[in-house]
Amino acid sequence: MRAQYRAEGLTEPDLAAEPYEQFARWFKDAAAAGLHEPNAMVVSTADAAGRPSSRTVLLKAFDARGFVFFTNYTSRKGRELAENPHLSLLFPWHPLARQVIVIGTAARIGRDETAAYFRSRPHGSQLGAWASNQSSPVASRAELEHAYDELAARYPEGEQVPAPPHWGGYRVTAETVEFWQGRENRLHDRLRFVRTGESWTVERLAP
Repeated sequence: MRAQYRAEGLTEPDLAAEPYEQFARWFKDAAAAGLHEPNAMVVSTADAAGRPSSRTVLLKAFDARGFVFFTNYTSRKGRELAENPHLSLLFPWHPLARQVIVIGTAARIGRDETAAYFRSRPHGSQLGAWASNQSSPVASRAELEHAYDELAARYPEGEQVPAPPHWGGYRVTAETVEFWQGRENRLHDRLRFVRTGESWTVERLAP
């Protein structure tokens, strides 16, 4: 299975001065194109021994400080980030023949920021964060639903649910951000921002 990419190219003069602004431009394009969940990204982590794992997570915020997502800190990704904070993010915007690849390090955000986001989530998602011991074995679906039902009885709709202490956000500080644009004959454009101190340099990579 092979597709011929005929998208317009990406040249150095096209780029914003820094990667977060360039990401904002492409993210806006992805949303305007009607892509389903353009904030879906593949988060890849590795444990202390270098064994990798990947999963799809939703990006919830980004600015010049980095990219933010939320998860259970005791999940596999949380445990791996505690051992090894280095990770990558991949935004696969296939209909636009585009990818964004971020390499960086993750650090937990403050509890105030976590609590503010947690309060914005749907009530059911708040309960789910308490009910699921993410990445741990569970005996059955019924056991999971029973835990949820107990929480629903304790915190009915309209009642404030506290943010779990084992749940919160990570901010990814980028070291490199690559913007990949598919081109005809597999001569893709790959422009990568590389952090050098407090500034960024741009390099072109062979496709």
